[in-house]
Amino acid sequence: MKKFIVTALAASVLLAPMGLKYQKTVAGAEPLADCKAAYLCDYESGTVAYAQNETERLPIASMCKIMTLLLSFEAADAGALSYDEMIPVSDAASGMGGSQVFLGSGLSYPASELMKTVAVCSANDSCVALAERIAGSEDLFVEKMNARAIELGAENTLFANCTGLPKEPQYSCAKDVSLMLRELLKHQKYFEFSKIWLEDFHHPDGRITTITNTNKLSRFYEGCDGGKTGFTNQAGFCLAATAKRGEMRLVSVVIGADSSDKRFAGVKNLLNFAFANYESRKIVNAETPFEEKLEVRGCKQKEVSVCAERSLTVFAKKGEAVEATSETIYQDVKAPFDKGTVVGEVVLYVNGVEKDRCKLLAFDAAERFSWGEAYKEIARNWN
Repeated sequence: MKKFIVTALAASVLLAPMGLKYQKTVAGAEPLADCKAAYLCDYESGTVAYAQNETERLPIASMCKIMTLLLSFEAADAGALSYDEMIPVSDAASGMGGSQVFLGSGLSYPASELMKTVAVCSANDSCVALAERIAGSEDLFVEKMNARAIELGAENTLFANCTGLPKEPQYSCAKDVSLMLRELLKHQKYFEFSKIWLEDFHHPDGRITTITNTNKLSRFYEGCDGGKTGFTNQAGFCLAATAKRGEMRLVSVVIGADSSDKRFAGVKNLLNFAFANYESRKIVNAETPFEEKLEVRGCKQKEVSVCAERSLTVFAKKGEAVEATSETIYQDVKAPFDKGTVVGEVVLYVNGVEKDRCKLLAFDAAERFSWGEAYKEIARNWN
C-alpha cells in the first residue's frame, strides 16, 4: 500500500486538545445537566466535550426508538423495505399502550408514514408494525437491534423490545445513545420527519390523528433539527438531541432527569456550552475530490479522482493551537470499477495522533482497456 501526506497545515490550527471533560468531579464544578447521566460530543468525529456517568447502564425509555428508526432506514437503503409500501397492522401492534398514533388493526399504512410517527410523536404501535414487517416479529427485530448495537460499539446496551416500554433486562448509557443517534443522523430522510412540529396523520378509514413533536427543542432551540425524547417512571425524563450551527453539528444526551423541563434545560445547557467554547474545522471535505489522482492499472483513463466518504473535522476548544494533517492509504486496485468504489482510507492526525479515519472512494468510474487499447498501450510502452 502507498502512503503519503495529502494535507498539511503550514500554520497550526487554533483549536484545543481533544476530549476535554467537564464533570462535577473536576475542580468542584457543577454539572451542566441535572440528571443521572449526560454526554456531549461532536457529530463528525465523536470527540467528547462533556461526560457525566456516561457509561452507567440505565433505562432509556423511548430513546431506544433511535435504534428502531435506524434499522428501518437501513432496511430501506438495502432495498428490503420500500418507503411507499403498505404495511399491515397486527392486533399486537394496534394494541400497544403508551405513546401511539392509534393505528387500526387490519389496516395498512405506508412505511414512511409509520416511520414519521415514530420520529415525531414516538408511536409505539408504529414501532411494532415496522418491527414485524422488517424481521417477522418484534422478538426477531430486537435481536437485530442488539446485533447492530454491537456493531456500533455500544458496549453497555441491551434491548428487550423496540419501544422502550419497561421490560427487564433492558438498558443503555449516555455514550451509547450518542453512538446510535450519530448513526441515525447519516440518513438525510430522517430530517424530513424530525423537523415536523405539528401535522395531521391520516388513517385509511378516514380518521385523523394530530401528531406533535415531543422534542420541544426542535422548535425553540436554534439549530436543533432532530432528537428523541423518552419517559417512564423507571427511566425518568430523557432526551437525545442534535443541533447544527455553521459547520458544527453536536449531539447531546441526558438520561434520568426528574422533570421534563430539566431534561430540556440540561440538553440546552450542554449545547450552549459547546457552541460557546468549541469550534469545528473541516480538514478533509467529502464534497471536494483531492488534488492528486489515483493511478489505476488497466484503466482506460489511467487515473481517477478520489474523495473521502465523509468529511473529517477537528473539534476542540477555541483558542489553542493544534496541528492537523491527513494521510491517504491506497489499496491495490485495478479497472474496471464504478464511481464510489472503496479504494483506500483517509486518516486524520491531530498533534501527531490518529483521531479519525474513513473510507477513500473513487470519484470517477474506471473503465477497463479494450483489447485493442491494451495492445496499443503495450506497444507504446515497448517503444
